Amino acid sequence: MATILISAFLIALKYGFNFMAYIVIADVVLSWLVFARILDNRNQFLWSLIGSINKLSNIILDPIRKKIPASLVFPMDLSPLFLLLLLIFLNHVMDGIVRKLL
Repeated sequence: MATILISAFLIALKYGFNFMAYIVIADVVLSWLVFARILDNRNQFLWSLIGSINKLSNIILDPIRKKIPASLVFPMDLSPLFLLLLLIFLNHVMDGIVRKLL
């Protein structure tokens, strides 16, 4: 019984990690589209959606940005890449644990 609860918790946590990954990917793609001026500046719904996704991703990315600041040599923000790699690693670890439990 306890193994089923633990594996259910880990699976739910894995879905949460996947949701975080999708939010971060959406934020990165939308920021590129805004920078390239592909998205319309006058669409209020679009800007509220972008703002919401940006706020959600900043909650996750701000601690990483504090640890890994952008340098003058390489001014690109690599925190989404580090977060996605961490989430992929954690998903693989949780898959292994769930397989051993079941």
